Amino acid sequence: MRQREGLVGLLFLSPWIIGFILLKAFPIITALGFSFTNFNMLDPAKTRFIGLTNYLTFFKDTAAGASLFGSIGFFVLSVPVEMFAALGLAVLFSSQRLKSKLLLRTLFFMPSIIPAIAIFFIISGLTDPGSGWINRLILTPLNLPPLIGVGAMFPMILAVWTIGPGFLIMLGAMQSVPPEIYEAARVDGAGPIMRFFSITVPMISPAIFFSLVINIISAFGGVALLDRGLPFNISLSPMEGYISQQMFSYSDLGYASALAWVMFAVVLIITLAVFSSARYWVHFPEEADNEEF
Repeated sequence: MRQREGLVGLLFLSPWIIGFILLKAFPIITALGFSFTNFNMLDPAKTRFIGLTNYLTFFKDTAAGASLFGSIGFFVLSVPVEMFAALGLAVLFSSQRLKSKLLLRTLFFMPSIIPAIAIFFIISGLTDPGSGWINRLILTPLNLPPLIGVGAMFPMILAVWTIGPGFLIMLGAMQSVPPEIYEAARVDGAGPIMRFFSITVPMISPAIFFSLVINIISAFGGVALLDRGLPFNISLSPMEGYISQQMFSYSDLGYASALAWVMFAVVLIITLAVFSSARYWVHFPEEADNEEF
């Protein structure tokens, strides 16, 4: 019976396993192999093994270095904004006074499933200095100056626009906190702010930790050598855009693969640092119970 249940489980998991192997694992390993060659998509017959040349070229490529630091800067700015916005929404939706929670929760999550390029055109259509609806219907009739430079803020707007998954994760964690703990804190005289920082935040810290790791990976473009459908100058991650430029504009798949692995190494170091810090601020109830015994 146990073997039969295991086979049934593998059968249901097989579509995901096959998709992961064919669409994720195989391309990642292939990209690692390409990173040690001079593979050019327009002339694959001249492909030769060149060792670490592509990685050494990265240290001499000022544009690649600037793109990497730009991605790190985007991570430093966007991740805290997205985390605080998701946490704030979760606190709001956990309130008993809020009405129509199901409808509002759906509306806040829906933008997360809209492709990034569609969001870009929506924002551009609203804020275009010449034909944008905000300028035509609001700013021009009031003799106010048009919105300029909104395109540069698109990554930050998208970070707030797509907080749906993180918001639902934190909301679910808040709803799982036993209400008896809050009642005991009220009896002891703890106010809303003290209850939030002393009870809510420690209890949902695993959810915060999970959202933080996911947002780190997302801020760097998913660390995937794939074109997300955005032009180089408006790519969400500058390093991701530079990789796409090397691959699709210059057809230099070897160097692009090396850059992708460099970005992967950077994200891995940041993620490992976050995991190392988790023992100081993440509260795992199961581990605490084991320590008591």
